[in-house]
Amino acid sequence: MPPEMSAPQSSQIPRAKILVIDDEPDIRESLELVLGDAGYSVDCAANGTEGIQKLAVHGYDLVLLDLMMPDRSGMDVLSEVRERDRETPIFMITAYGSVEAAVQALKLGANDYFSKPWDNEKLIIEIDRMIARRRLEYENTYLKRALKQRYSFPNIIGKSERMIRTLDLVGQVAEARSTILITGETGTGKELIAKAIHANSPRADHMFVAVNSGSLPPELLESTLFGHVKGAFTSAIQSKKGYFEVADRGTIFFDEIGTIGAETQVKLLRVIQEKEFTPLGATDPIKVDVRILAATNADLHQLVKEGKFREDLYYRLNVINIALPPLRERREDIPLLVDYFFSYYCRENNKFVDQAGRSQLHFQPEALQVLMEHSWPGNVRELENVIERAVVLATEPAVPIDVLPDSLLEANGVRLRRAEGGVPAADASLFEIVNDFERRIIVERLEHCNWSQTEAAESLHVPLSTLNQKIKRLDIKIKRKGGE
Repeated sequence: MPPEMSAPQSSQIPRAKILVIDDEPDIRESLELVLGDAGYSVDCAANGTEGIQKLAVHGYDLVLLDLMMPDRSGMDVLSEVRERDRETPIFMITAYGSVEAAVQALKLGANDYFSKPWDNEKLIIEIDRMIARRRLEYENTYLKRALKQRYSFPNIIGKSERMIRTLDLVGQVAEARSTILITGETGTGKELIAKAIHANSPRADHMFVAVNSGSLPPELLESTLFGHVKGAFTSAIQSKKGYFEVADRGTIFFDEIGTIGAETQVKLLRVIQEKEFTPLGATDPIKVDVRILAATNADLHQLVKEGKFREDLYYRLNVINIALPPLRERREDIPLLVDYFFSYYCRENNKFVDQAGRSQLHFQPEALQVLMEHSWPGNVRELENVIERAVVLATEPAVPIDVLPDSLLEANGVRLRRAEGGVPAADASLFEIVNDFERRIIVERLEHCNWSQTEAAESLHVPLSTLNQKIKRLDIKIKRKGGE
């Protein structure tokens, strides 16, 4: 059997809680021992009324319910529980020969039934399987909600006019079935937009499958997309579903669509037109309902002219185009992105976070100015890397300029090293000149105050903490009072 179909092992099941409702003490004691040995926490009720009371107060992962009880029948208990709880699995325990009653219980919402005397091993296997399945369903629901929240429009950062127009367009197209081509430079967030479209569409409860088209060779890409049957090629020792089948009723996203080969382009066009495909080695096509989103940082129209991309496929994909602006064309979004990434990575690294979970980090003005003036060839992804690095290296809430990568500083004409003789070089940048002037002023004032940092801060009309930060950033060596 494939791994996903094998029976879960009791030792692998996290401790779950089961309620046993049965009027026979021997049955309750027996089940408590068997379930306890299997790693479960067990609670017992001696009759239906007590069972309903416990269910109203406590949460259980599964209920074992006797069908025949003196005060209230298991069928009555089942009906009452199902009126307010459709989720908790319920297994009925029936006397030998009462199969008809058990079938009726299944119609009323029971998940399974076992006749007395039952096989303990089989009972545990079925309980394990049901609890594992319910937890998987819960996790899937939770992940889908998290995905929708994470990729909701408020979490796509930007207040610039171009980003507002882009998000307006995303909101308009999310509900549609049309294919969408997302264009933009590397690092602009094309996959983020694709996930936002999916998360805000009627397909949000189904799969979002991302395909990195450029990372797979043509023969592997086709098998990955369309699947194959056993024996389709030498290493095909068993049949395998392709991404299109997995994404049925959901969304499939092609990143760097311009890199796929000519043969795959033909098959992709067929899927779009006919809504069907044929796995490798198979003879019968499979019908699918999949929305296609594609992204590229290349000029697909130019690739069409060069004969490297099919024109008919280009027009099928480019029904709606969402063009993402590079970060250098929406610089007003940089401070917002900085704050967002500071919050994220401060929480992830548990650094500089207040009691409310907010980041306390911020860049000093000269450092933020460098970020605002940088051309960002890597776009938002490059900025994110810079912020993550700053969080890791930061030693104080006000992040100084020397925490920024040397490559970024050099690209913006910033050299933090001082020239020989304590005088900036003739080709010094504005930052170097300002830093040199600030350093000389602070040193002069410290000398005047006999190296008392408190007195120097008062005379410069700045907080002592600000002066200390500047002393550290400018690498000023503090002398003892009296010039020792």
